[in-house]
Amino acid sequence: MTGRPLRVGLVGYGLAGSVFHAPLIAATEGLVLDTVVTSAPERRRQAREAFPDVRFAASADELWDRSGELDLVVIASPNKTHVPLATAALKAGLPVVVDKPVAGTAAEARALADLAEERGLLLSVFQNRRWDNDFLTLRSLIERGELGDVQRFESRFERWRPRLKGGWRESGAPEEFGGLLYDLGSHVVDQALVLFGPATRVYAEADVRREGAEADDDTFIAITHAGGVRSHLYVSATAAQLGPRFRVLGSRAGYVKHGLDPQESALREGGRPGPGWGTEPESMWGRLGAGESPLTGGGTPVPSLPGAYPAYYASIAAALRDGTPPPVTAHEAAAALDVLEAARRSARDGVAVTL
Repeated sequence: MTGRPLRVGLVGYGLAGSVFHAPLIAATEGLVLDTVVTSAPERRRQAREAFPDVRFAASADELWDRSGELDLVVIASPNKTHVPLATAALKAGLPVVVDKPVAGTAAEARALADLAEERGLLLSVFQNRRWDNDFLTLRSLIERGELGDVQRFESRFERWRPRLKGGWRESGAPEEFGGLLYDLGSHVVDQALVLFGPATRVYAEADVRREGAEADDDTFIAITHAGGVRSHLYVSATAAQLGPRFRVLGSRAGYVKHGLDPQESALREGGRPGPGWGTEPESMWGRLGAGESPLTGGGTPVPSLPGAYPAYYASIAAALRDGTPPPVTAHEAAAALDVLEAARRSARDGVAVTL
């Protein structure tokens, strides 16, 4: 695979495929978007406009039939298809990136990991929020000891969407794994585990607030980590007033950050990685301090590190070429699914779950 671009097949060209994966793949040195799997004429038109040289396939089976022409398959189709498509790709001898959640259960994720290891193939999960500007900034603050010993981590991914949009993400069908717990919850749980290590106890509340909704749209998850940190995680589509994205309290100082990383918005608007990518204005920087309110100007502004979604696929390219570890492993994704499964049980039964 050395000396030429690695050819990527992308399964699905909905939100995940068109907004996140295709632009990031195309922007990564050493990768080329070779084939998009979609049978929808409008999606094909959109993909052709954005990537004039792309080829198309009507089904993923066409990729397996010409697996020798590809170096990587990216699965950005609905949740219920992730496991069967990833399994088929690995059996066809193809390395795989799967959008989150990689599976509906931790057991399925670990079975996929085992299959990839047996075949000697890369299997990674797309957890782009590890490269959000606020997360990178917070991680740097923690590593430098600016907060002291972190005691409580509050993370919010909230939106105000009082009307349903429709689609499988809002479906209540068990096989779809719809709802915010498995959608945005996959992000906030993954971030908490990366920052503070394994979970030992999980408590959750999941509600269906909107008229006609079938799946959870307002969910809270509390995690007790093995190291003693407590994470309080909020995901909601019904937040009429948005709380801080992060509020992190330590023995020396706290860090409060409002607003979302700008990369998703830029990608949705057709932006592409380049100079200045992932930066935000000073007015959006978080603040670090103790005993002061950031809402009244207390604390010290902390320059946000640039967000870096392109780093994910750069690491994938390096892993394929050089054998370096993938940026996110299926085993890490399985650990997050352990928490999500425990949260679902906790919310259903009204109990805290020990892991």
